[in-house]
Amino acid sequence: MRRIAAKFAASLLLGSALIHPADAQAAPKPSSSQLPANDAAIDARVEALLAKMTAEEKAGQLSQFFYFAQIPAMAKGVDDQIAAGKAGSILFTTDPKLLNRAQKMAVEQTRLKIPLLVGFDVIHGLHTIFPVPLAMAASWDPKLVERSQAVAAQEARAVGIHWTFAPNVDVALDARWGRIVEGAGEDPYLGSAMAAAQVRGFQGSYIGAPSHIIAGPKHFAGYGAAMGGRDYDQSEISENQLHNFYLPPFKAAIDAGAGNIMAAYMALNGVPAAGNHRLLTDTLRTEWGFRGWVVSDAGGVDALRTHGIAKDGTEAAVKAISAGTNMEMVPPGQKAHMPSLAAAITEGKLTTAELDAMVRPVLAAKFRMGLFENPYVDEARAAKVLADPAHADAARAAAERSAVLLRNEGGLLPLDRKKVRSLAVIGPLADSQRDMLGPWIFSMNNPSAESLLAGIRAKVGQGVTVSYSEGVRIPARVNPSPFDMMDGKRTKPEPIDEDAEIAKSVALARQSDAAILVLGEAQNMSGEKASRASFDLPGRQKELLDAVVATGKPVIVVLMSARPLAVQDSKAAAILDIWYPGSQGAAAAANLLFGDAVPGGKLPISWVRSAAQAPMTYARLPSHDPTDAAKRYQEGSNEPAWPFGFGLSYTSFAYSNLKVLTPKVAPGSPVNITVDVANSGPRSGDEVAQLYIHQKHGTSSRPVRQLKGFERVTLKPGEKRTLTFTLSPEDLRYWSDATRSWIEDSSDFEVWVGGDSTASLGGSFEVGGR
Repeated sequence: MRRIAAKFAASLLLGSALIHPADAQAAPKPSSSQLPANDAAIDARVEALLAKMTAEEKAGQLSQFFYFAQIPAMAKGVDDQIAAGKAGSILFTTDPKLLNRAQKMAVEQTRLKIPLLVGFDVIHGLHTIFPVPLAMAASWDPKLVERSQAVAAQEARAVGIHWTFAPNVDVALDARWGRIVEGAGEDPYLGSAMAAAQVRGFQGSYIGAPSHIIAGPKHFAGYGAAMGGRDYDQSEISENQLHNFYLPPFKAAIDAGAGNIMAAYMALNGVPAAGNHRLLTDTLRTEWGFRGWVVSDAGGVDALRTHGIAKDGTEAAVKAISAGTNMEMVPPGQKAHMPSLAAAITEGKLTTAELDAMVRPVLAAKFRMGLFENPYVDEARAAKVLADPAHADAARAAAERSAVLLRNEGGLLPLDRKKVRSLAVIGPLADSQRDMLGPWIFSMNNPSAESLLAGIRAKVGQGVTVSYSEGVRIPARVNPSPFDMMDGKRTKPEPIDEDAEIAKSVALARQSDAAILVLGEAQNMSGEKASRASFDLPGRQKELLDAVVATGKPVIVVLMSARPLAVQDSKAAAILDIWYPGSQGAAAAANLLFGDAVPGGKLPISWVRSAAQAPMTYARLPSHDPTDAAKRYQEGSNEPAWPFGFGLSYTSFAYSNLKVLTPKVAPGSPVNITVDVANSGPRSGDEVAQLYIHQKHGTSSRPVRQLKGFERVTLKPGEKRTLTFTLSPEDLRYWSDATRSWIEDSSDFEVWVGGDSTASLGGSFEVGGR
């Protein structure tokens, strides 16, 4: 979300109550006391307050400060701003007592008693940690994702947070980019479904719903296309890609009701996002009808000077406001520029009407959240919400449903506890609790997790001998993670003799019935400022893997990462990708390894063979020689190791009887398709049926395949189900550079349904003239 190298730790409690996912039903209708406030009533309150405010007080509402309340020297300056009415929002404190202290200053010491809006990075959990967002996208289960973010929202609201800087809805075609971990991968259709689900989970049915918080989708727009996959670098995006790939998830988030948008750091086609009128006003507000407020990323307003479009802080503030940025996020040690807007009005650089327009949605959010009536946190309740056991159940279910089985030769998995009496658990991530949680997790929130080693031992009990060797050590990052300084629970480990550890690992594998190698990337190798130029296993992990495989014993690789890693050429019999699975990841992974849960996740990215293939998407445009698409490199295949949408199960599925019920329709009409999916294997399991289309001719060249429908279903052995997909006119339209507009062509279409993006069961339909 933002540069954080200058940030320090704060602290936090949490908690909440939620229905267990297995028992979830339709949400009850809100009682009269829960109904959203009337728009007219909110507008009237905003106008009444606005009429009382000075220009300085209005500008103060547009400043958001990092608030490290436990560090007196750092808190002092922000305390002064709050008491003077020059802070509209604070972020990065999650301790209810300290937040109440800050609110008391705002509502008791300022002239107009306007409460603070409190923000925090609730990315994939607060105290109860869920799988990272990329992993959640691998579940292909929007309802699960919505329930998971509802838990996160309940915990956040209980401790005094009103607003999250999430979801990240950046489409990312280049897995070198570290922030791919925060999004839904490469596809705009899957990304849109996940964006809308997260907004609904965070916010509930309306802004201000009890136990919910305001969602702030980010980073608007095009941040995921950073040149070379390098964080913060410029993005140069064609109109075709911008409208057809990068903007749809944002539009889905807005349509789902998102109350906030975060502007990106980088320059999009030469115009910094925080000062981009076309993005923030023309597209977001005029075209899409967005009524919320836009916040800059940390230092994003000041960065207009760095980008070279503002000569000083006042000009940066005026340009940001004029473009459509309502609020400036001010990093520690940096001067706020929004206060200069009062003088800018006097100097004729800005009008009062322009300033008022930016303040209105900020005040409206505070009214909708009920902060004027109840600005304080119930400190006693926070701990009770935190302790709700249903949250752990929800996290475990999410981790089980997010894992992707990439290989399972000879049906090695699930392991049979009657036959496997000894296991060697090996690898640098096998006994790590912290790495299970992934990035964007803060020790002040007291997150908990078990290592996979502990989870396996708890699963098998005394009946199976479990031995352990670290094997090798993942090298420390050359450029330290900006979050490491806040990770108070991680200490520098003692060095190991890797040669001796590899030899120990080989010996343990030889004396065991099977070996489980837990490999991948440390959690701080993904996230902000965490791009990589290579997808090789860091350090000597490949050497360790090859040595253990050479023993001839069955080898299962459990991967922890948030990008493709070059393991496809390994001789390991089974590969299970658990991403960074969260608080209950150890229990979930153990359940998967021993068959108490069945993998059903699917890849939300194309698993490229090496970083040299990046960026990549299955939805590429056809070339003049489409038959040679897999042979573009002299050194090897251009095809991914595993395609987008891929994922195995402990059972098998068969697709048949695809029918296009409406083989010829007029433009603007829906197309209905049915297909039979059967469980042809020995056990119950989940399959994600995926529908892809290709438009054969039209105004512009269209991708060789595009995801346009999916459904995750649970089937018993021998069970068959008929699924129905409806392609709407919106599914068939696209932005054309030829017309510079959205169009739906008359054309022939191909359609396929199957278990991944290479599905072969197909049909066709025609969109004809009216």
